[in-house]
Amino acid sequence: MRTAVITVASSARREHLDRQRRMLAEVAGDIVRVEAWLDETLPDGIRDADTVTLHVPPGPHGFRVGEGRNRAAEAAMTAGAELLVFLDVDCLPGPDLLTGYRAAADAHPGALLAGAVTYLASVQRPESASDLPFLTRPHRARPALPVGGTRAATPAEYDLFWSLSFAVTPATWNRIGGFHPGYEGYGAEDTDLGWTARARSVEMRWIGGADAYHQWHPVSSPPWQHLDDILRNGAAFFERWGEWPMGGWLEAFAAAGAIERRGDGWVRVR
Repeated sequence: MRTAVITVASSARREHLDRQRRMLAEVAGDIVRVEAWLDETLPDGIRDADTVTLHVPPGPHGFRVGEGRNRAAEAAMTAGAELLVFLDVDCLPGPDLLTGYRAAADAHPGALLAGAVTYLASVQRPESASDLPFLTRPHRARPALPVGGTRAATPAEYDLFWSLSFAVTPATWNRIGGFHPGYEGYGAEDTDLGWTARARSVEMRWIGGADAYHQWHPVSSPPWQHLDDILRNGAAFFERWGEWPMGGWLEAFAAAGAIERRGDGWVRVR
């Protein structure tokens, strides 16, 4: 099964990308590699003869992450990929990530496949894919199955879809229609894709053994630096689905006095 590994990248995550590239070289074998760069201009020295490099510059409100993934998927399919594996720039591929996704795609070619993700601590800086299994501790908010196990997601679990690590066949990708291009900056595009898959009766399956490992970087909770993005993208999601996503963060912002509810929406408190 000819496999593409797709990553959207930016210069701010160059160190993480370099480590991801090294580990892919260890575990991947012959793949179609596609990187979509989201910066205003392409950084120097990022092109590689074995990688399809795309440039998807920001929109008026920030990075176009979903559009970057859409264009990268199109390039991968044009190159003959039979399986699309999306791996966030912060994520490292476990030794069995690709074999796990391929086996699951063979068994469930019409499904949206979601592997587990471990969040690494700040002191964990693995240099080889062989180091990763010893660090496995899947995020507790999502199901984690034994190696080789799969399970269909319940309707409510589509809310848990995230794009850190997932895989689809081209036929399933086209059935979903990719990421909605109306989101710029941070937030909501993952939930939108999960809800679109559910609305189009695409099964989502949790995949055991297809582990990815998220490299540490500083974060805030709630993510204050993304407040305006969350309000804008949340409103776009509401227009499409009639509900607001990211409810926990919105409630946290409201509790801090930064936003308030007005009618069906949320707005900044000036």
